[in-house]
Amino acid sequence: MSSLQRIAWKPELPVGERLRRLVALALTSGRPVALWRLPGAEQPRLCLSLKVDSAYIGLPPALEPTAPAGFAFFPFRDSDHNPPLFLPADLFFDLAKPEEIQVSAAAAARLPELRQRFATLPETTELPWHLSRQPAPATASQAEYEALVAAGVAAIEAGTVQKVVSSRAVRRPLPAGFDALAAFAELQERYPNAFVSLVSAPGVGTWLGATPEVLAEIDEDQVFRTMALAGTQPLLPGMKPATAKWAHKDLEEHAMVARYIVNCFKQLRLREYDERGPRTVAAGQMLHLRTDFAVYLTQVPFPTLGTDMLRLLHPTPAVGGVPKQPALEFLRRHEGYDRAYYAGFLGPVNLPDAGVARLYVNLRCLQLRAQEAILYAGTGLTSDSDPAREWQETELKLRTVGAILQEPSPASA
Repeated sequence: MSSLQRIAWKPELPVGERLRRLVALALTSGRPVALWRLPGAEQPRLCLSLKVDSAYIGLPPALEPTAPAGFAFFPFRDSDHNPPLFLPADLFFDLAKPEEIQVSAAAAARLPELRQRFATLPETTELPWHLSRQPAPATASQAEYEALVAAGVAAIEAGTVQKVVSSRAVRRPLPAGFDALAAFAELQERYPNAFVSLVSAPGVGTWLGATPEVLAEIDEDQVFRTMALAGTQPLLPGMKPATAKWAHKDLEEHAMVARYIVNCFKQLRLREYDERGPRTVAAGQMLHLRTDFAVYLTQVPFPTLGTDMLRLLHPTPAVGGVPKQPALEFLRRHEGYDRAYYAGFLGPVNLPDAGVARLYVNLRCLQLRAQEAILYAGTGLTSDSDPAREWQETELKLRTVGAILQEPSPASA
């Protein structure tokens, strides 16, 4: 970012209304916008890009201090209709500091125009969220999904893959008066330790989610981190994560993901890393097994580690499978729908309070359409997987983001 300016754009507005107007400033001119809240943070951040065409499409971002500042939003697999996006942070707002704006060199010359547009937006502006031009994905019935799981188990038993992660999409109507910004705020309250995001871009559509999984991050202290997050069970009333018991299937699934990360380090000839876990962690109403990995870059002279690991990791075994290419080929042939940006990754790069980068796997998410939402969930399969249990696990995961689609009761309306 090139400069910090104090703004007087309607200073009398409450923070919530200021946020809505800033989003409207982007959407009403056809521009992309990204809104997110880091785990444990009090307030969200907002990134506006002045480009409205495919010029913001890019390769995976470089996770280095000299790389451009912006927001990455990448699909599960690159394609012409699911392009990888890197939104330059032409304007950056931290809602904890609503009187300040970070301005890129590209935006500085247009600041008077943008300020004028902001001032003249109607107070009740309808937000024209970007919608995907792709057809809605096919959805699977319980019988169809259980057949997919059975096919995955058969592929494992045949030795084609060691693990594969199956998934499905669900279409649900939007409740009357659904407001995406209000839904974003509700997700922040429900999941304070998740990365909560709302991204809207031309040709890509609008995506909303609350994910627990770090893909790759480099913090302010120059520590590279990633994690293995695999294995799931419901968090029952009164249960403490430390007392959870895990089935062999979950332990095996988790171990495959952790070994894959270690193998990525080995490919880069890196031996100096910390590995801690597995331990049980709570994410919403679910428990997961998690192992954390850290590399202290002040002690390991490896300036491109973040970039190199990002390209090796994505898509991880936690969303694809092991070995990577055979698992992805199985999904291409059998899964029956396009994941688009589900199980891709997203997050800020070289923005204030984010270190060099904080990238998360795009799980527990939904895609907004004109009258409906498309929700996504998946499960990791091993030779011990039971089709009915895997269906129930997807049902559990769909509740995380699906909770914001519930019609309010008369008492709470």
